[in-house]
Amino acid sequence: MQLRRENILIVDDDLNILELLQRHLNSWDYHTYRAVSVKEAVSILSDSSIDLLITDLKMPEIDGFELLKFVSEHYPTIPKLIVTGFPSVQDSLAAIKSGVIEYLTKPFTKEELKTAVIKALPIRNTEEPPKPLNFNNETTFNEIIGKSEKIEEVLQLIGRVKNNKATVLVTGESGTGKELVARAIHYSGKFSNAPFIAVNCGGIPENLLEAELFGYMKGAFTGADKNRKGAFQAAQGGTLFLDEIGNASLAVQVRLLRVLQEKEVVRIGSQIPEKIDLRVVAATNSNLHEMIKQQTFREDLYYRLSVVEIDVPPLRERVVDIPLLVDKFLFKYGIEYKDRFIKMDTDALEVLKRYHWPGNIRELENVIQRAVIMCDKKVSLSNLPDHLKYTLDFPDEALTTLANMEKNYILKVLRATGNNKTKAAEILQITRKTLREKLKD
Repeated sequence: MQLRRENILIVDDDLNILELLQRHLNSWDYHTYRAVSVKEAVSILSDSSIDLLITDLKMPEIDGFELLKFVSEHYPTIPKLIVTGFPSVQDSLAAIKSGVIEYLTKPFTKEELKTAVIKALPIRNTEEPPKPLNFNNETTFNEIIGKSEKIEEVLQLIGRVKNNKATVLVTGESGTGKELVARAIHYSGKFSNAPFIAVNCGGIPENLLEAELFGYMKGAFTGADKNRKGAFQAAQGGTLFLDEIGNASLAVQVRLLRVLQEKEVVRIGSQIPEKIDLRVVAATNSNLHEMIKQQTFREDLYYRLSVVEIDVPPLRERVVDIPLLVDKFLFKYGIEYKDRFIKMDTDALEVLKRYHWPGNIRELENVIQRAVIMCDKKVSLSNLPDHLKYTLDFPDEALTTLANMEKNYILKVLRATGNNKTKAAEILQITRKTLREKLKD
């Protein structure tokens, strides 16, 4: 899939509508940013190139009319599309005065939305096919290797967000390279000279995670012998990567939500807020939607973390990339252990391409590292672990009674002892008389 050039910002406090709009727009290959408040929308507008604004009118605190007025004066070239569940003549007139091009009333059909979007976007959309954006994998994201369609989608999304501070949520199975995506977003963009701070929310005890993230003042708790900055302050101007965000406690989630909303941090033991200006990239291999249902992850935090969502595919869905990854790791560990580039037999490579890779790229790297250590001049089948190779599935023996199983085992012992009943009885720890009786049954 090649994304269209247009970036669309969706603003709605109704999370169901927000999700629906994004799903429809993504199905037409538009790139979307989403905001659940006017404040978040203004933040996205400030550092992102937006081609269409889709907004609700009735929202808490600051409503959609205020946003329309703001956009009309600060970003007059951005077309605006209203989606509202409370239509009125007064609202329509006010919206038209604010430069709204299209007006949709909830509920609406997918086709009605598509028609409105096409009308609202610049006229070139209807006169020429959308030109996809291509990003050079080799020069821009050299740590992320692949040519499969799914990895190309990931690279396109990285290219979209690398130069703005929109919050990004990276999802995917363990070992797929989510931190590589976060680092690519940071180091390929204009904020690359600023700090990149990574915090593993699953690797730090719950009682220490808040101190690690937000910092603390001297005397705030036992062991706090001096003032200390947290990860948010350390990443100022750059990127804070929150790995395994699904493992954060509900107490930490509440504080994170406030930080993302207010753009300020209060250290533990302090009452003075500190302004922050950074990009947050979160990652998880957990199913956050399921956690939201189980009330172990806050829905409002999820939507603030996932202004843009990047799903990293598992290795089994990008088999075409395996040879490229193998070459990368062969070179890396060949130089490290053998002081030369190591090659791999075709048969061994076919085994790697056939395997399911439940541990994804991390598992592949470990296999190649071991193979390089074990090989002489070239990696062959003999250097690969047995569990990767072809296995035989022998049919299970037919189910039988306990008495039959016992008798069959007695016969097996008799065969092993050359039909010596005395020896067999000793092994079975029964008497010869009992042995004879069991053989009669």
